[in-house]
Order: sequence, then structure tokens, then C-alpha cells
Amino acid sequence: MSNQPNRGKNTFFGGAAILAAGSILVKLIGALYKIPLGNVLSNESFTNFNTAYNVYNLFLTISTAGLPVALSKTVSEADTLGRRNQIHRIFQVALATFTILGALSFIAMSVFGRPLAILMGDDSAIYCIWALSPSVLCVCMMAAFRGYYQGHSNMVPTAVSQIIEAGCKLIFGLALAFLVIYTFTGGSAQKQRMAAAGAILGVSIGSVIALIYMIIRYLRRRGSRQTATDRPDSAGSIFSHLMRLAIPITIGSAAISIVTIIDTKVVLSLLRQMYANLPELITPEALAQAGQKGGVDAELFMAQGLKGIYDKCMAIYNLPSQLMVAITASVIPAVSACLTRRDHLAAGRTSESALRIGLMLAFPMGIGLFSLSGPIVDLLYPGKMDLSIAGPIMGILGLAAIFVCVMLICNSILQAHGLVNLPVITVIIGGIIKIVVNYILVGNYSINIKGAPIGTLCCFGIVALLDLFLIKRAIPSPPSYLKAFGKPLTASVLMGLGAWGTHGLLRQLGLGNALSTIAAIGIAMVIYVALILLLRAISKDDLLLMPKGEKIAKILRIS
Repeated sequence: MSNQPNRGKNTFFGGAAILAAGSILVKLIGALYKIPLGNVLSNESFTNFNTAYNVYNLFLTISTAGLPVALSKTVSEADTLGRRNQIHRIFQVALATFTILGALSFIAMSVFGRPLAILMGDDSAIYCIWALSPSVLCVCMMAAFRGYYQGHSNMVPTAVSQIIEAGCKLIFGLALAFLVIYTFTGGSAQKQRMAAAGAILGVSIGSVIALIYMIIRYLRRRGSRQTATDRPDSAGSIFSHLMRLAIPITIGSAAISIVTIIDTKVVLSLLRQMYANLPELITPEALAQAGQKGGVDAELFMAQGLKGIYDKCMAIYNLPSQLMVAITASVIPAVSACLTRRDHLAAGRTSESALRIGLMLAFPMGIGLFSLSGPIVDLLYPGKMDLSIAGPIMGILGLAAIFVCVMLICNSILQAHGLVNLPVITVIIGGIIKIVVNYILVGNYSINIKGAPIGTLCCFGIVALLDLFLIKRAIPSPPSYLKAFGKPLTASVLMGLGAWGTHGLLRQLGLGNALSTIAAIGIAMVIYVALILLLRAISKDDLLLMPKGEKIAKILRIS
């Protein structure tokens, strides 16, 4: 019995390591996609791109947010009890449900694309919404396969399918965007809109190919499925059980998407109103590109320009939270398996490990973005944005990224313990705060778009703190926050100071921004790793829970 917790954790960290490696590769591919795309697309058309993504994310969230979590948790419980036929029946019910939800979402985006774009206050995003609509059906169906495999603690199919999606998005998306830019004969503004649609069509192509991979993989292994004698529950009872778990999670996740959509409309409307009240701020270039002598179109064009700067910074800000997918996807089945065995101590230790490892990734990335905000933006988008606007936005979003990571891990811990309603409440509270803060600040001329990241920071900071409080009060054997937060935070702050000082020194010596920033990031990484080892933020026991942990401990001389 004493070995079970270790086996459970080894499975958890093995799965997390596979997904983490896949996520890192996916994020690198994503950077190769979005950063060149951000240099090709104007700030205005990048706003069209992100408006379509916000609509897509809402439908995707409604269709898939709760069910994969419920599916992986339910499959993990059945697997722990050895109920093979039950697992197969669960997957059949989930796949049918996902397919129906995905088809409805595809129809909604296809048929009502124009009203949705108008509702978002960005009617020129219609082409991007249409181009992205097939993806929602494919991703919904893929979510069933991913939840099924994750419930077995097999993260390889998920990682491979994500890499296929990202690779196809990079190849086809950039190729189509460049093709439109260099061959389209329409006006500049229309060319940019069509280029954004071409780029986003690459996402749909990637999702189709990734779905084909998942189907082929499942069909090949279906014949080798072990025979079992257990009697599965009825499809109706399984569906009801999945819905009881999924609906609260879906509501909480949908709340984030709904808040994002409302926030997008509020921000664009406030910026547009600002230019309506101060027409002298509208540039001649904006008037010409908007194709008007003034008025609403030019105001929207200017508003999209500011919003585009924020959206390009958001593309960088999202990178840390995407790496948390590996941990959140692994912690739910791992903790669920422990709880099924009634081993609360092992469940608590797994939760603490997940939080600690997550923070060791989140803190250096978030503080690094804060310390080198302007230089990083200038490195990735040279000459494309006003650094007096983009620098402060990126710095605030860097801090917000830390809280987003904490929220994601905490939500997965609460969901694994069956407390699926609590994250819904905290997310709704944070979302309301975000909208209120943005409404107050963005409407202020002296702050304008810089108020948007402040709203994001306030939102996720409060949500993360509430989640941490609930975990401490609601679950048995809660994690030690001092152990989880203390050493990674200390190492990250010192690393951030080192990065800031290094960049400033190199700039004083006459090096350009690109070399100074790259050198500062490299030195910061060395400082962080050295401090993590010096402070013993990772113990031998932690490493033994990971694949090849004993060899890693010997290499690092951690006893």
C-alpha cells in the first residue's frame, strides 16, 4: 500500500513531463506563427484575428470546457477499479456528445458569423470567423479522444495532436497570409482583413489533420482492447454523471470567455468613443486607410490600432499559461485515482507537487516579462508598435500571467476533489471586477488602452487568491503554500533584477536591443537555475517522482 502514492505520482509527473515537452514545442511553433504574423498583419487586422478567436473560444468553451475534465476523471476512476467495459461506454457517450455540440457550434459560427462580428463591435472580423468555424467541430471531437487518453494517464496522443495542429497552423496559416499579401489586388485595408482570414484558416486546416490522426490512432488500437466481464452503466446514467461534473466547469470556463467577449466590446467601444470626442487625434493615415473622410470608420480604425497593440502583447502573455496545460491535464486523473483509493495523503502530496512545479515555471516567465517588457516587445515586433504604450502593457501582463497560472492549477486541484462549483464563483467575481476596472480606466483619455492589462491583473489576481483560500479551507491535506511559493518566488525576483541590470548595462555599453535582450534572457536563465539549486527548491524526493528522477538527482548532486 505504501508504494501506491509513489506510483500515482510517478504516473502524474510522467504524464506532465510528456505534455510539458509537447506544450513547449507547441509554444515554440506558436511563437514562430504569431510573431511573424504580428509583423505581417497591421494592428487593425490583428484585432480582427483576435476578435474571431474570442468568438471561437466562447463556442469551444461551451462545447468542450467541462466534458474533457469530466471524461478524464470518470475514465480514471473506472480504470482504477478495472472496469474496462465501463471505460468504453463512457468514451462512446462522450464522443457522441462532443460531436453534437461541435456541429451546433460550427453551424452557429457559419450561419451567424456576420451578426456575431457586429455584436463584437468589429464587423470586419467576419472573414476570420467564417474561416475558423470548421475548427470548432474538429477540436470538439478531438477533445473526446484527448479526455479518454488522459484518463488513462496517456498524454502522448494529446501531445502529438497538439504538435500536428500547431505545425499545420504555422505552415498553412503563414503561407496563406503571405499569399494574400503578395497576390491580393484589393485595397490595403481589405487585403489585411483577407490576410488575417488566411492566417486563421491555417488553424482550421491543422485541426482537421490532427483529428484524422486521433481517429486513426484509436481505430488501430481498438482491436487490441482487453476483454472484460464488468457490466457497464447505461448510456443515460453515464451521460447524467458526466453532465453533473461538466456543467459547473463549463459555466466557469464560459464565464471567462463571455467576460473576454464583453471586455473586447467594451474596450473597442470606449476607445472608439474617445476618438469621437477627440477627432483631432485621428491621423490622416487612418482617414485614408479607413476609406472615409472621417466619422465612425476612421474612429474604429484608430481604436483597432490601439487594441491591436494590446492583442499582440496578449499573444506573448499567453505563453506561460499554456505551459500549465500539461500540469492541469495530469493532476486531475492523478488526484482522482488517489481519491478513488481513499488515499487523501497521496492526493494532497500530488496537489502540492503540481502547484510547486507550476510556480517554478510561472514565476520566472512572469517576472521575466515584467523586467524586460519593453525590450522583449521591441525584439519580437521591431518598429511595429509604440513602446511607450506596449512596454507598460507587457509589464503589467507579465505579472498577470503569474496569477493566471496559479488560477489554472488551483482550479484543477479543486475539480479533481469534486469541488467543481467553487471555481465558477471565483471566476465570475474576477470577471465582473475586470469589466468594471476596464470601464473606468480605458475610458480615461490619459490611461486608455493601458487600463486593459490593469483590469486583467486585478481579475486574475483576485481569482487566484480566492482559489488558494478555498483550497486551504475545503480539501483534506492541503498543500503548504510557503514551500510552494517561497523559494521559486525568491529565485525569480533575483533573476528579474539580474535580467534588468544586465540589459541596462549592455545598452549603456552600446549594444543594440536585440543582442542586449537575448543576452539578458540567457544570463537570467543561468541565474534562476543556479538559485533553484542553491536554495534547494527541488528536493531529491521531488525528483524521484519524475521520470529518470534518480539520474537527474545524481547529475545535480542533490541528496
